[in-house]
Amino acid sequence: MAESNKPSKSFQEGELVRRAVLGDDYVDKALEKGQSEFTKPLQQFITEYAWGTVWTRPELERKYRSLINLGFLIALKSWAELKLHTKGAIRNGISVVEIREIVMQSMIYCGVPTGVEAMRQTEVAIKEMAEAGECEPLKS
Repeated sequence: MAESNKPSKSFQEGELVRRAVLGDDYVDKALEKGQSEFTKPLQQFITEYAWGTVWTRPELERKYRSLINLGFLIALKSWAELKLHTKGAIRNGISVVEIREIVMQSMIYCGVPTGVEAMRQTEVAIKEMAEAGECEPLKS
């Protein structure tokens, strides 16, 4: 965000995209409720550059950006972010079956233990979204 109190255009656009993908509750917590003076610059940077500069580029649809992120987050074993971005991927049009296949594909390249944990995390995220009425429930 610019040094002035007024957010930059990139920040404003980034906040809109971030909310659309990750949900208002998460973004409210990240930008307002859960923010300290120490973490404020990090949240501003993420919103302005990751969300406002990269996610707003027209060359890739949000669905594909989400798909790519899931693979990266599995490879990095970033479980909290994987769960968060699984929900975002569903909001961006990736189906539950496609998410499962992303995990299966990642397991081949990242290892079985990584794939097992990725499957656990994505399943939890999907169940939470289904309980909230944001996606179809998993079949037993």
